[in-house]
Formats: sequence, C-alpha cells, structure tokens
Amino acid sequence: MKWRADGGRRHATPRPAALCDVCTVRNASARRHAPPAKVQVLAPALAPPMPGQFVERYDQRCAIALRPSLSPDLMEPSSLSPDELHNIESGVWFSSLSRPLRDAILARALVRRLKDGASLSTRGDAPELWCGVADGAVRISSVSLSGKQVTLTYAEPGVWFGDISLFDGLPRTHDADAHGKTTLLTVRKPDFKELLSLHVELYDALLRLNCRRLRLMFNQFEDLNTKPLRSRLAKQILLLAKSYGIEQGDEIRIGLQLAQEDLAQLLGASRQRVNQELKGFEREGAVRVEPTRLVVLSRTTLLSIADK
Repeated sequence: MKWRADGGRRHATPRPAALCDVCTVRNASARRHAPPAKVQVLAPALAPPMPGQFVERYDQRCAIALRPSLSPDLMEPSSLSPDELHNIESGVWFSSLSRPLRDAILARALVRRLKDGASLSTRGDAPELWCGVADGAVRISSVSLSGKQVTLTYAEPGVWFGDISLFDGLPRTHDADAHGKTTLLTVRKPDFKELLSLHVELYDALLRLNCRRLRLMFNQFEDLNTKPLRSRLAKQILLLAKSYGIEQGDEIRIGLQLAQEDLAQLLGASRQRVNQELKGFEREGAVRVEPTRLVVLSRTTLLSIADK
C-alpha cells in the first residue's frame, strides 16, 4: 500500500482521531479511493512528502485504520472486554511469551465477532489469518463423503490456530465455524510474517506449540486404539470441564453447548453408544445430563473411569 500527498499539501503535525482528508489510497488497479467513511485515521508520523511523491513507510496505526480490506465486523484490540482480554492474556501458550512479543501481537491484531454458526474459513481456502479465541469457541470440522459434518475439535478461549497453513502456504485442511457467539483476535498474513521477522522468539514458541499439538494427536490415536469408549468419554468430559467448566459449589457445569451427536463426533462413536455410556455415568453419580449441557458431579469418579 502506498500513500500520496494531495495537491502539494503536507501534514504539519499528526492529528489523532481526525479523518485524514489529505491521504488517498492507491490500490493495485491504480484507482484512488478516499478513506472509509466514519473510520478515524491517525495521520502518518513522517517527514512531509513532496507533491506527487509516494511514501512506502508509514505509521503502523495509520496502516491499521486505513486497511482497504477492513471488514465492518473488524475492530481494534481495545474493543475487547476485560474478560476477553483476560482469556487471551491468561492462555497457557500466549502467557509464556515475552511481554514485548505479546504487545507486538496485540498491536497487529484486529477483533472479529462472529454469530453462532458463522464461517471463519472453509476447507481449500487460501490461508489469510492467524487467530486467537478470546471468547466462545471455534468448531474445527470436515464433511464426510456422505455429506455429513464431522467435528474434530473445538478451539477454546486462549487457543491460537491457523499458523500451520501460514507456514507451508497450503490451503486450509478443515472448516472453521463459530460455535456460539465467538470473539476472535485475527492477525493478517503479512503482519504474521512481519512478527516472525522481528521476533525470533515467535519461531521457537510456535514450534513448541505444534509439538504439543502433535503429542496430543498421538495420545488421541493411542486412546482410540487401546481404550474403550467409556474411558475415552470420561477423559473427554474432563477435558471439556477443564476448558469450559464453571464451578457451582461441588458441581462443574460445562459452559460449551454440546449435543450428544457433537460429543459422539469428537470420540468417533455413534450417538446411541455415547448416550448409553452417559446414562451409566449418571447412575454412578459422575455427571448429570441436561439438554445441550453436561454437569460434572464427581471429578474423582470420572478420573477413575478414564484411567481404566
């Protein structure tokens, strides 16, 4: 993106929170567009350009404000609620980063709010975004040959995803959709590449993150081949309680709305078999099944079942 002085006038001093009536955006087709209506633009903190001179370096805040592809549902990180910001900052992976790197990521991120079921990306899409979940959940799924949607996992608050395709440049391998109202931090591909070039620490951090993902995947393969459904279901409920659990006295209510079909897909089992196992858990006093909700009554009992 390039900026051009208009009519020989120059920026004397930066004008925060004022619409820029001097700069115009010149896109690849050489057509000029005025800054988007009702978008506050921070004037570039640069030496004044000569009339007709193109400027390629500009203040980062101005770049964010005048991003031509900025969608109406994208906002700057300051629009995060305190709880949403806490979810990002307290995420296991993100909180392990140095403060300068965390600040750099937040400075380049935009907030995107999605309604339940809204699509973030589809299998085969070109990789454009690196995302962190601030609230809600993102369902990662695929479609079987029969046309049935199969849920593979849910990205919970504090989890970052989408980096693999940005590294190898290959299309997205699965569908990603909002599960319930969801808030995301999104970092565009050019900004992601810039973060890597400026912060070598990010390479190591993402390597460790993907090593952890690989270990979890191998553990799931092992469980699938060595443990009965009863044990795998108990383990899955414990994981959901850890990620989405809301403690209410001695009970832990799982905040993520899941139908039994969704739970069955996570385990590679039929809904009927999962329903049978859940009824057994209820008889043992381990859980209480509510419509689209699970309540953990005895974590100790579930741990005992998961270890068998």
